[in-house]
Order: sequence, then structure tokens, then C-alpha cells
Amino acid sequence: MRQRAGIVLLSVLLLALPLSLLAQELAPVAAAATGATEARVVPRVFRNIELGMEMDEVKALLAADGVFAYRGDPDVSLLPRPNESLIEVSGLSYVRRAFFQFYEGKLFVMIFALNEKEMDHYSVFTSLSIKYGKPDSLSPSESVWADDATRLSVERPLAVKYIDLAVFNSLKTAGTAQQSYEELLRTEFLGGF
Repeated sequence: MRQRAGIVLLSVLLLALPLSLLAQELAPVAAAATGATEARVVPRVFRNIELGMEMDEVKALLAADGVFAYRGDPDVSLLPRPNESLIEVSGLSYVRRAFFQFYEGKLFVMIFALNEKEMDHYSVFTSLSIKYGKPDSLSPSESVWADDATRLSVERPLAVKYIDLAVFNSLKTAGTAQQSYEELLRTEFLGGF
């Protein structure tokens, strides 16, 4: 009788263990969904490369990282807009290509185009959802997690983007102001006829 009771108890414990582990894994997602957690902090770092870093720091990290096939300065381009430059580098394995965009020498956008033969959208989305909770925005083309400083998105075709919102918003505002000024000049010019 005791042996049978021991087997029943052991069976119950073995059945309960996976459920307990599943509950622990899903607890952060459930807490985020109910709003029970503190304000979420969206990551600004991937493989030690962080938004806000100087270009030389990023170059050194790319050269030392086996995930990227960084060739040095041939991978660096100047963009048509002033004070902007870009490092475009091939990736190995999970990362097909990576883009690092700089404004005034500081990293403000990282884009990782992932190799869909090695990685799938569901796995990336699920991993981010477990770590950071439910996305703030969800559509067929992208899932977005954001806080006051950073925007992280998973997009289709499969890419992961990190954006420094302070720099991005200031560039967007400057672009709008420039566009308004150009429209004013155009209107003034046309008014001369």
C-alpha cells in the first residue's frame, strides 16, 4: 500500500513539474499583459553594440564579433543627408545583413536582416514577447515594443530594428521644419509672378 501511495505521489509530482515550469516562463508575459509590472525597458543593445555608441567603438566590436563579416572601411558609407553615415555589413549564420546608421558620429539605428533559412519570425517574436511582454503595436508587417528612449521592432521580411527615439524624433522634427521652410520659399517665389 505504501509503495502504491509513493508511486501515485511521484506521478503527481512529475506531472506538476512541467506545469510549474511553464507557469514560471509565462509569468512575465502574464504580468505584462495585466499591467502588473513596472514600466518596461526596451533593450538598446545587441551583441554588445549599443545605441549611442561612437562609430569607432562599433567598428571595433564588429571586427571582433564572429557573427559579422566586417571588412573595415569599405563597409562604411556616407549618406546624402549631412552628418549621417552607415555601416553595412554581411552577417554569418542567423544574420544575413546588418545596417548601423549614425548621426553626428553616434549610433542611432541598428537593423538586422535575419537569415530566414536559419531563423523564423515566430521564434524571434516569441522570444521578445517572453522577455519584454506583449508588443505595444502589432500588425501583419511588424511588432513594436517601445519605451521613452527606444523602439524595437520585428518586421517582415524578417528583420529586427533598434531605433534611438530621441535622435530619430529630432531628425524628424528638423525634417518637418526644413520642409515647411522650403514650402514657404516656394510659395513666396510663386507669389512673385
